[in-house]
Amino acid sequence: MSIAKQLTGMRGVYLVAAELSRIGLIASPTSRSAIGADILVTDQDCLRTYSVQVKTNTSTFGFWLVGAKARTMHAPSHVYVLVNLRKKKTGELIEYYIVPSEVVATKMVSSAISRTSQFEWHQFNLADAKPYLNKWAVFGATNAAT
Repeated sequence: MSIAKQLTGMRGVYLVAAELSRIGLIASPTSRSAIGADILVTDQDCLRTYSVQVKTNTSTFGFWLVGAKARTMHAPSHVYVLVNLRKKKTGELIEYYIVPSEVVATKMVSSAISRTSQFEWHQFNLADAKPYLNKWAVFGATNAAT
């Protein structure tokens, strides 16, 4: 993985952690080598906890690459936050799609390994993410905008 992609991923994690803090949740980024959870989240009373997987794009905005485990690694407390960092003439537009892991598991698309490609990829498409734009209420926060 290139350093630019790694920095993009790190930036996405910290942007999401900042938004979670803004809506009154406690957000703790995990080690970058942790599988499945980039951020661990709890409410201020430690009654609700979540694991968050962050995927960030800076150029291809129609889908996010997800791992093969996304198909089987899902629970009501596991959430994907998909981030698009779009450059605009007036600055930068940051889009957040807060998608339950069950939705990612059922709607992700996978390629098949073929004669010409020995690699398999998995993606979650923007069309399936659109209903979850800024749906921070997925976390049950009372001061989440939507």
